Amino acid sequence: MEKIMEFEFSKEFLERFKLALTVRDDVYIQESLGGVRSADICEILSEIGIEEAKYAFDILSSDIAADVLVELEEDFRVEFMEYFTINELSHFIEILDSDDGADLLNELSPQRREEILEEIKNEEKVGHLLDLIRYDEDVAGGLMAKELVKARENWTVKRCIEEIKIQAENVEKIYSVYVVDQQERLKGRVSLKLILLADENKKVAEIFEENIISVGIFLEAQDVANIMQKYDLDAVPVVNVRRKLVGRITIDDVVDVITESAEEERQLMSGVTSGIEEDDGVWVISKARLPWLVIGMTGGLIAAQIADYYSGALNIIARLSLFIPLIMATGGNVGIQSSAIVIQSLAGKNGFHDTLGNRLLKMFYVAMVNGSILSVIVFGAIMLLFKDQLLAITASIALLNVVLLASFMGTITPLLLDRFGINPAIASGPFITTANDLLGLTVYFSIAVFLYSL
Repeated sequence: MEKIMEFEFSKEFLERFKLALTVRDDVYIQESLGGVRSADICEILSEIGIEEAKYAFDILSSDIAADVLVELEEDFRVEFMEYFTINELSHFIEILDSDDGADLLNELSPQRREEILEEIKNEEKVGHLLDLIRYDEDVAGGLMAKELVKARENWTVKRCIEEIKIQAENVEKIYSVYVVDQQERLKGRVSLKLILLADENKKVAEIFEENIISVGIFLEAQDVANIMQKYDLDAVPVVNVRRKLVGRITIDDVVDVITESAEEERQLMSGVTSGIEEDDGVWVISKARLPWLVIGMTGGLIAAQIADYYSGALNIIARLSLFIPLIMATGGNVGIQSSAIVIQSLAGKNGFHDTLGNRLLKMFYVAMVNGSILSVIVFGAIMLLFKDQLLAITASIALLNVVLLASFMGTITPLLLDRFGINPAIASGPFITTANDLLGLTVYFSIAVFLYSL
């Protein structure tokens, strides 16, 4: 077994590695990469030129190289594979799991894809690949691997063990054995431990677990990820409309789905259209950011109109303007906090453990506690700094009301958006901040006008 090294990426290492590539010091390159995890090798290759990366890649053992090829960042890998021959690509795709091989095929041109499939000699493998590339990457069929271990319910445990030894040669990780009937329809599963402990003359039908969780072949990838997270599954079987077992999805397969979903949520909450990459063109990135900037700018123009409407009050009591940033910032922060909690719950598809009314009531109590504490602090600070009781009362009452309203807005808005099929993540970031800025400004000036009898 090859020893796995603890690898620390550094500027000094990279410089030495590049020098070794320049002079074609294969021994140093091999020693530097030997025992290093594939993820670390990916990091090294992504920091050097494509041609140099290909030279280092060719020195790797076939199994390690295949893992590295799969784990490379997609944009880098697409360009990287242009330097591979058809024979090289067909070799790696043939030794990879079918789901990983299908992913690589989908990143190639139709012509190269066809040439690679013709080059692969394993007809069963070709059939698996052709089956998988039909599915969109955003559904279960696009995530699943065809390699799995299955047993017939009428087999004895002894025969089941013999078949497992044969089937396991093509399966990298075995989480459990799926049980099917004569028509290959999924009946259940049985753990390896139970198989090993059972009497070898028993039938599989006597020991397998029924009513297991499975997913349909066209179920959305995000829903698959949610199911696996909710039920803490290492793997889940995939079935077609006739309940025929067609593949399995492991937790490794959904990690990217979870990561991409989190990145999309983060982009939306930051005010950027989802799906934008760092190396996208200037115009693409601009189009993603501009709509949200326009929303913020429009909100600013409306805020200017509100301030102008109350300009008479500002002219009389100039100190009112000192606390506009405080009111607007606090409202925006409270709104983002409230919406983030709701969005997180909705994203997990776990729902809430109480009714909408109870949820809103709970958020009201939280906002009341926080708002009251903040209001007392603001009241004391204004009295200490300005010794103006009416100004302190105005700012503290306005702050309490803004916190309550912002909390309500931050809670109800994502729920309403989700109800109408709109991604609730857009309720955060610029959208909720702008809305609460306008709301806070209006509340602040309205209370000031009332208390100062302007």
